[in-house]
Amino acid sequence: MGKLTPFLYLLPALIIIMLFRFIPIVLSFLISFFEWTITGPAGFVGLENYQLLLIDAEFWQSMLNTFYLVIFVVPSTIILSLLFAALLNTISFIRGLFRTVYFIPTVTSLVAVSIVWRIIFNQQSGLANFLLQKIGIAPLGWLAESTGIFQLFFQNFGINLPDSLGGPSLALFAIIIVTVWKSVGYNVIIYLAGLQNIPKVYYEAAEIDGASKIRQFFKITLPLISPTTFYVLIMTTIVTFQVFSQVYLMTGPPIGGPLGTTKVIVYYIFEQGFGEAQNLSYASAIALVLFAIILTLTLIQKKLEKYVHY
Repeated sequence: MGKLTPFLYLLPALIIIMLFRFIPIVLSFLISFFEWTITGPAGFVGLENYQLLLIDAEFWQSMLNTFYLVIFVVPSTIILSLLFAALLNTISFIRGLFRTVYFIPTVTSLVAVSIVWRIIFNQQSGLANFLLQKIGIAPLGWLAESTGIFQLFFQNFGINLPDSLGGPSLALFAIIIVTVWKSVGYNVIIYLAGLQNIPKVYYEAAEIDGASKIRQFFKITLPLISPTTFYVLIMTTIVTFQVFSQVYLMTGPPIGGPLGTTKVIVYYIFEQGFGEAQNLSYASAIALVLFAIILTLTLIQKKLEKYVHY
């Protein structure tokens, strides 16, 4: 019995993982090879669902929007989180208050904040346009604007970029702002814990040697905080690929608009599986492609672990 005791402690977690993680993944893999709607299976179709992905323009648009989201959200979140954590680490007075303020977005309902942000980005009466007008900038379309942000920027200088270089639409950029705002608080707390674990003797020795604060940050803080950065990088990437609620609540009608420029891949899976199409097999095929992409990126990020200083 003594040897079995550790396994008995692990058994409840193992059952939950098998029921809610492993078995759904296996079933999703099997369903992707059938024609399977909400009413049940209709026949084996082999790789037909995967072949359909190659010519599905809406799938590629959703994938492009998702990659835009990841490319903008992950670096922005890491930089802002580290910056705020470094500032918090230098003060002791009311540090707890600031820590609470930064963490509030993390514990606030995403449904509630998405509705509030939708009001803020309202083209006619939103706070965002009100502030822009106060500093002399013309109001923007925000969630109703399908033009790329780079196109909008260079149009001010009389330069017309092609659509392929336009970048994410302004509507998707509004989603990016909300996603970064929501993610920063949690990562600030993680970074703050990492910063407080760095022994002060390194900074004292650097000051004796005459190193400036900036040099101390790049030569001491950044290398010693690298395990935290590595964790934040992997987790933020995975979570950003799964963004759904902001798009569902802030865009439309139709959801994912304007012109599909905010439709991300997780919402497209939902639309295919539980929308009008009710095509569970095609939705399963898309979900498995997304799983493969996230797994591949995570394995690539693991290669960066050799630069982490444990």
